[in-house]
Amino acid sequence: MNLTDDIKHKALELGFDLVGVTDASPIDNRRIEMFRCWLESGLAGRMDYLHRDIEKRFNPAELVQNARSVIVVGLNFKPLKHPSSVTTVPSGKVVSYARYEDYHTFLKVRLLKLTEYISSVTGQDLQYKIYVDSATLAERSVAVKAGLGFIGKNQMLINPELGCQIFLGELITNLKLEADKPTFYHSERSEAEPGNLLENTLCSNCYKCIDICPTGALMPNGQFDANKCINYLTIEYKGEIPPEMAVKINDRLFGCEDCILACPYHNQAPTCKNEQFKYHTDRAELDLLELLALSGKSFDEKFFDSPIKRLGVERLKLNAGICLENIKKAGDKNTD
Repeated sequence: MNLTDDIKHKALELGFDLVGVTDASPIDNRRIEMFRCWLESGLAGRMDYLHRDIEKRFNPAELVQNARSVIVVGLNFKPLKHPSSVTTVPSGKVVSYARYEDYHTFLKVRLLKLTEYISSVTGQDLQYKIYVDSATLAERSVAVKAGLGFIGKNQMLINPELGCQIFLGELITNLKLEADKPTFYHSERSEAEPGNLLENTLCSNCYKCIDICPTGALMPNGQFDANKCINYLTIEYKGEIPPEMAVKINDRLFGCEDCILACPYHNQAPTCKNEQFKYHTDRAELDLLELLALSGKSFDEKFFDSPIKRLGVERLKLNAGICLENIKKAGDKNTD
């Protein structure tokens, strides 16, 4: 095996399910312009950070001095099916990824181990930077370029074998490696970052994610309106959620994954096989009344290892209040 193959083998040994390599050259200008148009249209909501460092987002060489290669890894997090808990208390639903331990830390630790391995076998003083869900890198576009999948109508990276519940991590390095061909590359338009028109992707004739979206955030032409997305509203949005959108949140406490669960690629995908990646079955649904009574200290203790922690206790309580109100209204309707 050559060095590139050795690195890929080690990445899989460390527990990743996918690994690909691409060069550090800029992603094509067409995609940058499409991303700019999406931002200028107002469809990005209040995610102001997306407006910063746009050129850097699409050019890995701008992020690491002398960068020559990008190693992209993927971790499948589709959970095993667990029986729904029977509860008499009002509860709010939590998306799959937030039931696991914090993926940022999990992936970064293993990517750091990968850099240690690379340094040991090359004997070089490696220049590198690790990214996991970082705003300064268009990671889905980079993953497509590295041959890991394509971006579907649900705006997720989709791997035909592993579906669309995949955490991504990137290692940008000054090491020259053999680049993979973008196997699932079908058109420049299809691989842009979120919210752009999709053409000729492997899901071009399927509209299940669009049909099931509860708010119309996913549009038939491939556009994505973050302002209507429940993921954005319950996790990213800063401020009071508009009443007309709060009603549509229903009992979704933290995020929404209807568009993922409807995807045929997701339905045929295997479940997460990494036994080291801790999954909390008791975080699928959370007691809303208990959450509303949480102190800041109790919140930190309960969610110390969870992506939910970034939300903060007050924002979680706001979401819990919305869910509780929606459940109450639904109950009142049923008794009419």
